[in-house]
Amino acid sequence: MSLTASTMMPLGTPAPDFNLLDVRSGQQATLQDCAGAQGVLIAFICNHCPYVHHIEDELIELAWDYQARGIAVVAISANDVESSHEDGPLRMQDRASAKGYPFPYLYDETQEVARAYDAACTPDLFLFDGQLKCVYRGQFDASRLDNGIEVTGNDLRRACDALLTGDPIDPNQTPSVGCNIKWKTGT
Repeated sequence: MSLTASTMMPLGTPAPDFNLLDVRSGQQATLQDCAGAQGVLIAFICNHCPYVHHIEDELIELAWDYQARGIAVVAISANDVESSHEDGPLRMQDRASAKGYPFPYLYDETQEVARAYDAACTPDLFLFDGQLKCVYRGQFDASRLDNGIEVTGNDLRRACDALLTGDPIDPNQTPSVGCNIKWKTGT
């Protein structure tokens, strides 16, 4: 496992479109299908990453809290399944079911979507407003695997709350850190 920081997409960047398999429904899903009226959180995650496991339950809670208020949540896994077998669609479907994901879990087999978002790690989090412009990218909160800080999602929750109330979102945002995305060799 290689600790990697997010690359921090420039604020205001339009959300790159996608058309990916939702392993929960078996249907294709586009950005427009997944976006909420107030915005959308795109979370690059995977099944095996300990950093994702560390925040996963609270991410699910956050999804329940904000989806009801118009901010959709979408998870995307882009890892190369040749090197990370547990991150393939069948295991993704099992994980989504076992954990009760209340959001689509999309499979980026070609890794083109991860590259379009300049995603670097899992988790890598991108919050877009109702016009699909990036308003937050960075850490879930200050909790890490070994620092003893409780997982709350406070950084992301503050951004979501500000988005919903129309208040400014602090542009001083801390990168997320986690496992590097497992890129296909030769790409």
